[in-house]
Amino acid sequence: MKYGTLIIEERDFDLLKRIISLSHYYKDANSKLSLSRLAKELETVKVVKEADMPTDVVRFNSNVTIKLPNGEEKTYQIVTPEKSDIKVNKISILAPMAAGLFGYAVGDKILWHFPAGEKEIEVINVSS
Repeated sequence: MKYGTLIIEERDFDLLKRIISLSHYYKDANSKLSLSRLAKELETVKVVKEADMPTDVVRFNSNVTIKLPNGEEKTYQIVTPEKSDIKVNKISILAPMAAGLFGYAVGDKILWHFPAGEKEIEVINVSS
């Protein structure tokens, strides 16, 4: 992990905690599992002010390019659930991949449980 721990900006941290607190309303098992794991990771994150937030860390509204296990690269924007639209590559924080990427930085490799099983993905680029 590039920074030794997940890094999250204060407002993103507060928003994530609110979304996670509503997770018992979600029926999808994959979303619940992803949010449960993210909630556990939030216990040890470094929360920083906006001015101290590294620009290469995945956060809300980030465009993140990842390398999939098959070598293919994909770019997604991580958004709140109501802004999700897979047709334009906007994925909700409730999606396993988005939850798995949040707080990680360029160069980080993440082992995450996806519907098809556990896979490693790599963060290639992050932009606003």
